[in-house]
Amino acid sequence: MARYQHILLAVDFFEQDEVVIERAQELAAVYQAKLSVIHVVDNIPIVDTGYGGEMPFQIDFTNQLVDIAKAKLAKLAEKLAIAKDRVWLELGSAKLEIIRVAEEQNVDLIVVGSHGRHGLSLLLGSTANSILHHAKCDVLAVRLPTG
Repeated sequence: MARYQHILLAVDFFEQDEVVIERAQELAAVYQAKLSVIHVVDNIPIVDTGYGGEMPFQIDFTNQLVDIAKAKLAKLAEKLAIAKDRVWLELGSAKLEIIRVAEEQNVDLIVVGSHGRHGLSLLLGSTANSILHHAKCDVLAVRLPTG
């Protein structure tokens, strides 16, 4: 079994995150690994309504999401005793940003939640599935409770 040195915890701030957080903490303790955390705020494109370009309320909405995420991420990092230089808040595609940060920071394990989708959702792919298939390091997809 690999000896993990740097674990990246990817959080989405849904209720079931606690399961993923606990698993990442346990693994970091077992391997005495450095633990980092990332959250990605998805770009939410607003369909052009003829006004041209990006609309001001889209910018305000994104800024509000970033501000909320910053606060939640800071609180989580403090709870887990993660240094500020190992906390990432990114804007864009979750799968791309998580993989990018993992590569740049020499992460050897990404811990992410998985909803265990079926049918059309599985066919279209999930963030966890995309990370699993494109990351250059190990990925632990923690099954999230349903219901």
